[in-house]
Amino acid sequence: MTQDNDPVGNGFVASLARPGANITGLSSLAAELSGKRLELLKEVVPRLSRVTIFGTPAAQSYAQSLKETQLAAGALKLQLQYLDVLGPKDIEPAFRAAGKERAEALLMLLGGPILNTHGRQIIDLTAKSRLPAIYERPNDVEAGGLMSYSANIDDLARRAATYVDKILKGANPADLPVEQPTKFEFIINLKAAKQIGLTIPPNVLVRAD
Repeated sequence: MTQDNDPVGNGFVASLARPGANITGLSSLAAELSGKRLELLKEVVPRLSRVTIFGTPAAQSYAQSLKETQLAAGALKLQLQYLDVLGPKDIEPAFRAAGKERAEALLMLLGGPILNTHGRQIIDLTAKSRLPAIYERPNDVEAGGLMSYSANIDDLARRAATYVDKILKGANPADLPVEQPTKFEFIINLKAAKQIGLTIPPNVLVRAD
């Protein structure tokens, strides 16, 4: 596996140190980084107090993502609103509910299929609502979203090649520990920031990849 978000929780391996079966590779730490994404939202909007989370409860690692987000929210003294987006029919009502609750920013914890097929609608409605939002995937920023923070996927793919080499030379996958990311990407779309009237603080901008 090149970039599974929760290898243990998803049942692929017994533990990161000792996979125990015929699967090994790399974890993307997607859930563990949710708290960091909330921290970045707070840095971009220093007066931030209310954040709405768009999530898909059935998505892999959603429970872990919520746990990490709640821990960060407690430390940052942020109020969270949870809105389930299970399919296309939930997208516009979620934005209306966020507006009704006076959301000041959005944290996207949406399952892959929803963003893959309806990402443009979500990004357009976010801009229309003039809400800062942070995503898990760089391609959502390339499509017009404001920010993303994630493991560097290209680096994970390159490191996966070392597993292929070892296994082809006879190594047992069960004995090859699952590795975690060592390189991360923070991406900011300045055009999207300008569109919603947001100025990115210089101390945050200088850290963007």
